[in-house]
Amino acid sequence: MSKTILITGASTGIGAGTAELLANGNEIIIHYCHSEDKAKKVKEVVEKNNGKGFLVKADLSTEEGCLELVKTVKSKFEKIDVLFNNAGGAVKRCDIREIDWKLIDEIMTLNTYSTIFLSSKLVPLLEKGNHPCIINVTSVAMRSGSPSVAVYAASKGALDTFTRGLASALAPKIRVNAIAPGVIDTPFHEKVTAPEKMKEFKESIPLNILGEPRHIAEAVQFLINNEFMTGATLDINGGVSMY
Repeated sequence: MSKTILITGASTGIGAGTAELLANGNEIIIHYCHSEDKAKKVKEVVEKNNGKGFLVKADLSTEEGCLELVKTVKSKFEKIDVLFNNAGGAVKRCDIREIDWKLIDEIMTLNTYSTIFLSSKLVPLLEKGNHPCIINVTSVAMRSGSPSVAVYAASKGALDTFTRGLASALAPKIRVNAIAPGVIDTPFHEKVTAPEKMKEFKESIPLNILGEPRHIAEAVQFLINNEFMTGATLDINGGVSMY
């Protein structure tokens, strides 16, 4: 049965890879903020893969942007079957002594507040869905408390806790799970991770490879299909953190 799947931050990286993998026979709502050309290319691939692509632009770092996304989706779709809260970012790496209020606010808004807010506002559409589910993206950083991105790690830790609370609140109708990616080779790292640091990351991973968007996309597909999972977090990190 065809599913309507909303993917935030779907113009590049994990979001784009997931849109492309899930395209076949489904309606994919491709959210983006700045990268319109890249989002259009994702839409083209979705449609080549026998799916229907819909572009939605919104700035999820603001309440107004989140509400605009909700309004647009509600105007075009009667239901949502899957909400994949993928949008987010580390913003920058810095010494713990350099953290200021503006940075905390920016990171928490982008990674935590927007996901909490969108999930809440889209519940009515999800309740109309077919075996609906929400999937959040956390991070391996929340396991280690990575010192150079400590606020980012905290924002993802908060989201992990929210995932379990939301799962309890929305059961049995809507399932809620999370994925905690390790180091995935995507544009996410272009602004915050130097090439030599990426090399260090790879060498620290027991499987000795960097993750690819498809590794996370396949986990998303698994969580959509497994109707006996809720309140869980899948760690997909090559063994760098074992729980």
